[in-house]
Amino acid sequence: MTNDSVAAFADRHIGPDAADIAEMLAVIGVSSLDELAAKALPAGILDRLGADGRAPGLDELPAPATEHEALAELRTLARANTVAVSMIGQGYYDTLTPPVLLRNIIENPAWYTSYTPYQPEISQGRLEALLNFQTMVADLTGLEVANASMLDEATAAAEAMTLMHRAARGKRHRLLVDADVFAATAAVLATRAEPLGIEIVTADLRNGFPDSPDEFFGVIVQLPGASGRITDWGPLVEAAHAGGALVAVGADLLALTLINAPGDFGADVAFGSAQRFGVPMGFGGPHAGYLAVHTSHARQLPGRLVGVSKDADGADAYRLALQTREQHIRRDKATSNICTAQALLAVLAAMYAAYHGPDGLTAIARRVHSHAARIADALGAASVNERFFDTVTAVVPGRAGAVVAAAKTAGINLWRVDDDTVSVSCDEATTDEHVAAVLEAFGVAAAAPSGIDRLGAPRSTEFLTHPAFHAHRTETEMMRYLRALSDKDLALDRTMIPLGSCTMKLNAAAEMESITWPEFSRQHPFAPAADTPGLRKLIADVTDWLRAITGYDGVSLQPNAGSQGEYAGLLAIHAYHAARGEGHRDICLIPSSAHGTNAASAALAGMRVVVVGCRSNGDVDLDDLRAKIAEHAANLSAIMITYPSTHGVYEHDIEEICAAVHDAGGQVYVDGANLNALVGLARPGRFGGDVSHLNLHKTFCIPHGGGGPGVGPVAVRAHLAPYLPGHPLAEGLGGGAPVSGAPYGSASILPITWAYIRMMGAAGLREASLVAIASANYIARRLDESYPVLYTGENGMVAHECILDLRPLTKATGVTVDDVAKRLADFGFHAPTMSFPVAGTLMVEPTESESRAEVDAFCDAMIAIRAEIDRVGSGEWPVEDNPLRGAPHTAECLLVADWDHPYTREQAAYPLGKNYRPKFWPPVRRIDGAFGDRNLVCSCPPVESYA
Repeated sequence: MTNDSVAAFADRHIGPDAADIAEMLAVIGVSSLDELAAKALPAGILDRLGADGRAPGLDELPAPATEHEALAELRTLARANTVAVSMIGQGYYDTLTPPVLLRNIIENPAWYTSYTPYQPEISQGRLEALLNFQTMVADLTGLEVANASMLDEATAAAEAMTLMHRAARGKRHRLLVDADVFAATAAVLATRAEPLGIEIVTADLRNGFPDSPDEFFGVIVQLPGASGRITDWGPLVEAAHAGGALVAVGADLLALTLINAPGDFGADVAFGSAQRFGVPMGFGGPHAGYLAVHTSHARQLPGRLVGVSKDADGADAYRLALQTREQHIRRDKATSNICTAQALLAVLAAMYAAYHGPDGLTAIARRVHSHAARIADALGAASVNERFFDTVTAVVPGRAGAVVAAAKTAGINLWRVDDDTVSVSCDEATTDEHVAAVLEAFGVAAAAPSGIDRLGAPRSTEFLTHPAFHAHRTETEMMRYLRALSDKDLALDRTMIPLGSCTMKLNAAAEMESITWPEFSRQHPFAPAADTPGLRKLIADVTDWLRAITGYDGVSLQPNAGSQGEYAGLLAIHAYHAARGEGHRDICLIPSSAHGTNAASAALAGMRVVVVGCRSNGDVDLDDLRAKIAEHAANLSAIMITYPSTHGVYEHDIEEICAAVHDAGGQVYVDGANLNALVGLARPGRFGGDVSHLNLHKTFCIPHGGGGPGVGPVAVRAHLAPYLPGHPLAEGLGGGAPVSGAPYGSASILPITWAYIRMMGAAGLREASLVAIASANYIARRLDESYPVLYTGENGMVAHECILDLRPLTKATGVTVDDVAKRLADFGFHAPTMSFPVAGTLMVEPTESESRAEVDAFCDAMIAIRAEIDRVGSGEWPVEDNPLRGAPHTAECLLVADWDHPYTREQAAYPLGKNYRPKFWPPVRRIDGAFGDRNLVCSCPPVESYA
């Protein structure tokens, strides 16, 4: 540290101080953090510190910077970038984020630090916001049901493809794709199709099917197309349906305020991006993709779906619908991976629509279209599309390069299609001056408006009629609405979120600050490389640092979620085997304890999943592993193993497991979800892993944002590096198949991870891992008498999380993990992870950034809840009427004249007294999930329900 008067960032990030750590270690029964590591981790994988006291790999990191030094370095990187006027299009458009939304959503920890709303009673605010998003998408696309967001437009298209393929029930395997689909979308479709045995046929579909419609299970078209062209797809849809095929339309939501909606001309599926609804381009992401279907396909809709149900008092309440959890139920038979969401950006887009309303959105769209029409009118015959919305494609024989260069001189980036063709896209930020500069670059004069209809079929149906899109049109109303919603949620800005496997740690303000700087946020992902040297240096830094930390040789930042990182890693393994003439290797071994995402990703990668059993202590059963390897040796592709294990322990057989798979010709995929327990202590790329994905939204401090943003980089050994994701519109990446729409995925949030690593430094990163392990073991010791810790390692230690076994208590008293989870809300805490990986248990992960006082308060709450369970067990309180079964308690439910329960109001609301913690009042009672599944309502309730 260069300034001794300024506290090191690591001291701000790590919750317990030296005295607290010493007392915690005394409870655990060790004398130091290093002794704890030696007892918890296998000696064979534990990195030994060098002579300088630094861990191997981490010695490649720079010395830690203070917050102000790191921000100054980021400013230098930002200034190296050029913020040009972007008129590139291709699915990414500049937008004007209303400051009230920027300040109160993107820069507000109440929104960006919240977790996926698996505890709906304390997530009503973000669930309502996501329901607004679903309603917005459903209205604009003319379809009945939309999900709560996808990762981006390209992956949404891939999900549309697999949904239509499932609907065909395996009878057809050909997909017809229009030639005017965005290039990045087409590339991701090809990636997803190949392992699933889907044949893609690409053709110009303006004149209908090139082959008989009954040859195809589905059709994918773009509206408007990549060229800007608006096509009347009604006849194609009619022909497809006659032949038994479904049709998915990639539709621009802003254009749909003016033109006919996909549902109105008969389309079955709509997909796309909500990016231009106030979400900055950010060099590619994160952005909220969308997917919408008719009601007949609602149960097949992948990802997350917010639904309306009832609470214990009969009031409307929001929750995630059934298929949200289906990956854990169906595993390799799952229709998709639920880590496909960008909740924070979906909230931003929904509130952009609410702030502008249908009239405001239509006015923006008309202004965008008028600018494009002025360009087309001036270009005359050079403009090739009769109908368009925002994009003009012009043929200028042999002059495309000169036109693009002339525009660049004026500070504007255009899209060079080829030597003869230039594409110009207008957006919300386009001005009259930009139009004039573009025409000058083409060497033409402005022309009088022609009055020609440039749009084609106008929209004839209403949209956004719900009060949610009319009641918050002033800044005062919007500010209060967002505050009212966030007040209904428990996020990290109020309380510890002790979710096992999810690492809900501090997202520091200094890490977050730069993501809204225009030099980072207003960059188009296909901008000239000369515009973005600062961003590219930042990306190179993060890549190098992650490589050093993990012990791998190559890293790709393209995957925009952990699920995509898993998928990219498995694709690299498959490509490696195929390149060696062993493409038949398709067996993926997965322990029974693994994340459901593992099996879902393996299935999507075209692998056959074989489950490996676990011992009673949670470790992989080596005998069963050897038997499965022997049985499938000739076809063994990989094993997917989480380390530390999903059970929260460091398995001591990890080296033997890796060796056994390698000896059979397989590859080892080490799931990096729990890397927060390894950084600075052990490197998966050195103890047997061939590939890992990392969760930057866990270990490296990118916030969860209510269920996205996420970044899931994939890291590989040298032999797999050639198969890292590539991209059709970018050079210098891997040679593998792209997995997301942008070359560097969600690049605009990489400054968060850059800042975290830069400020923590080698010693800080290692200490963070050690304190996370210490906090988990401290909780395990404090709570073991009340709730037995289900799994420990050889020396009685857990890793960074522990599993509390409630099954004996449930059997003896009838009190369930649901009861405990809901009761914790009355104490002001978010619940741990319920019933994963073992039904009837709670998995607790404190993280290193929680203070000892907060950890003790959580332990106090859990011990108090155990005392309440005992009162149920003794018969003092009935199983069906006690503060656990009645939880959570709203203020309204307590304010009744007749309190007819065997426990008092005070026991319900203040179980540890009024001075225990600031009181959080849950907004609804316990929600009836089964009712919501039987009565699927996935858009804003009708106006009548507000009467």
